[in-house]
Amino acid sequence: MVKAKVSISWHAQWITATQSQSATNTWISFRKEINLDAPPDSAITRIAVDSKYWLWINGEMVVFEGGLKRGPNPQDTYYDEIDIAPYLKKGRNTIAVLVWYFGKNGFSHNSSGQAGMVFEADIPGQPILSDGSWQAVLNLAYEQTNPPIPNYRLAESNVRYNAQNALGNWQDENYQASKHGFAPARELGRPPIKPWNHLIKRPIPQWRNYGLKEYENVQTISGKGVDTVICKLPYNAQITPYFKIKSDAGERINIKTDHYTGGGPYNVRAEYITRNGEQEYESYGWMNGRKVYYIIPEDAKILNLKYRETGYNTRFEGNFESSDPFLNRLWKKARRTLYITMRDTYMDCPDRERAQWWGDEVNESGEAFYALGPKSHLLQKKGMYELIGWQRKDSTLFAPIPAGNWDKELPGQMLASIGYYGFWNYYRYTGDLETIADLYEGVKKYLSVWKLKKNGTLHYREGDWNWGDWGDNIDRNVLENAWYYLALKSALNMARTRGKNYDAESYQAQMNRLEKSFNEIFWTGNAYRSPDYEGETDDRAQALAVVSGLAGWDKYPALYKIFQREEHASPYMEKYVLEALFQMGHGDYALQRMKKRFGRMVNDPHYSTLWEGWGIGTNGFGGGTTNHAWSGGGLTILSQYLTGISPLQPGYKSIEIMPHPAGIQHASATVASTIGTIKSSFQNTEDNFDLDVNIPKSSDVVVGIPDRDWKRISVNGKIIWKSGKYIRNEFKTGQDGNRLFLTFQVPGGHYIFKAEK
Repeated sequence: MVKAKVSISWHAQWITATQSQSATNTWISFRKEINLDAPPDSAITRIAVDSKYWLWINGEMVVFEGGLKRGPNPQDTYYDEIDIAPYLKKGRNTIAVLVWYFGKNGFSHNSSGQAGMVFEADIPGQPILSDGSWQAVLNLAYEQTNPPIPNYRLAESNVRYNAQNALGNWQDENYQASKHGFAPARELGRPPIKPWNHLIKRPIPQWRNYGLKEYENVQTISGKGVDTVICKLPYNAQITPYFKIKSDAGERINIKTDHYTGGGPYNVRAEYITRNGEQEYESYGWMNGRKVYYIIPEDAKILNLKYRETGYNTRFEGNFESSDPFLNRLWKKARRTLYITMRDTYMDCPDRERAQWWGDEVNESGEAFYALGPKSHLLQKKGMYELIGWQRKDSTLFAPIPAGNWDKELPGQMLASIGYYGFWNYYRYTGDLETIADLYEGVKKYLSVWKLKKNGTLHYREGDWNWGDWGDNIDRNVLENAWYYLALKSALNMARTRGKNYDAESYQAQMNRLEKSFNEIFWTGNAYRSPDYEGETDDRAQALAVVSGLAGWDKYPALYKIFQREEHASPYMEKYVLEALFQMGHGDYALQRMKKRFGRMVNDPHYSTLWEGWGIGTNGFGGGTTNHAWSGGGLTILSQYLTGISPLQPGYKSIEIMPHPAGIQHASATVASTIGTIKSSFQNTEDNFDLDVNIPKSSDVVVGIPDRDWKRISVNGKIIWKSGKYIRNEFKTGQDGNRLFLTFQVPGGHYIFKAEK
């Protein structure tokens, strides 16, 4: 198990409210008044809680939902670091913190069992330290709801707020805390102490807060003493609902979204019990959906309804446009789905589980490199450290993590996570060698669990759940061998970057042996099949054979016939089928298959996101959520293959732009890479192919022009190819070995390539 780096000493105390018994769904209010001789230039502040917090200084909200679900490994806890200097003033200052202690485990949270907070601000001469001088009280306005409650996968509870028990404006400077039950906080000890142990710095940014906004559309349906107000959001989003009303005391308001039963079981909702008169409230437990339902007593007067969108702090810096409206819709829906499955971790879905299943994360992180800004890379990095941080003593890995009520290994997903499309893909797009160096030994340990048989193929391991994909006709043995080969490929590359020559030689030998045996034992002459497999030919297995490199060009004609006939993959594994088709030179059919298989969810006007399965609800796999970013692999395919952008060397030290036009007249893409913006755009006709590329000066690029018997090719007006031959010029030209392209190497800059018949 990799241990996260701990580099600071703490002087503050963990504190809690004296009345706290760390019950599930506990809310605690903390206050501290300080006097400063002068406003500081810097006040770097570290805050740790189990589980979430909201911070106000002098009545102004500074942090909206701080803290990360626990933990980086089975023992430790994350802390936040922020600079509060801009909010401090000379003289008296009030610091107020609201802490929400989940108090239960989930598929994305490992409860410490103790509600508490530690706060430490480095101000020269006047440090602010949490201790017994702080005031604390259980905030009893927050109560438990009656059933139904969120399903066991979620660590969060429903949020019910009883305004009749409210503490008033307890965050304000002039609040009389002692008159409202506040008392000296109870000291629990200085970090590191159990149950929170070592504190690890938050590795991702604070949430992006879009502020309170008006709903797009509001509709009211009256009936039986209540009004159901249906508020439409612009898209499926992570939101906290707000209202302002005038009401008698003791009325109940219920709030939920159209995703309250997303994917089957209940997720989170909110309740509010009114006091008398005008009042406003924002429920801090985030929920997701396209519509928000306020169920309000008909005699209450609604004064305002709003919502606050929050989300992972990255921007939609990548882009894709083409002459095909369907492809444009798919790419944009995939990006929206990706963004809503990002928060504390990459998630399978934001409603049913909020869990970091690594099969999902492999697809999601690949999409992020094309759709989002570089801050998004940190979420995969966090997940990689967590995966190895939770490695078991027997060297096996499992997901989702962090988790307090799950510990099952899914062997295929674990091989995918550390493999070529997982850990190595992160390095390809970021060039972050330090992370690879830190995690390599954990990868090596996991691979040592796997063994090859005498015949050179893999000893099949069921693990704790031998899940290969949703759906039927899953040839698990072929799949697992291919995933293992991709994991070896990743480990080989990692070993080489680390200078581990002995390891690299061992991985290469295993790959050579497995490649030979894979084709001898599983290839039937028409398809890859396990000898004891009796189902229909598995399209997933054929796809992994292609993208891993186990299947050679001689197999492609037979495999192409299979992809035209077999459709068993779920939307998760369909990404690899589409990628295989592009790699085989059948991009036109890949797009045809993409439209056929994803058509229903892409064209559905009621959803801004992609679904978990090919159908919805009982017609979908695994519960059938309608916001599952594992279905967004088409986004990666369109950016990486149709417009052709990918790193040739890690961190885009050199770049490859090799578009597969696949019958599309026009397509363009923008990628916000670690070295700057990369652009590729093509115009495609029967007699001409024009490619416009713009590359940062710090890199160089290998450009591929689809090989279609051109008479001549020019770049920026200068002919570089004519009558079947490269023409010498200042550019390095020509690379052997690519069967689909004529290739040219140029330094970073702006180039227009023209190919003519």
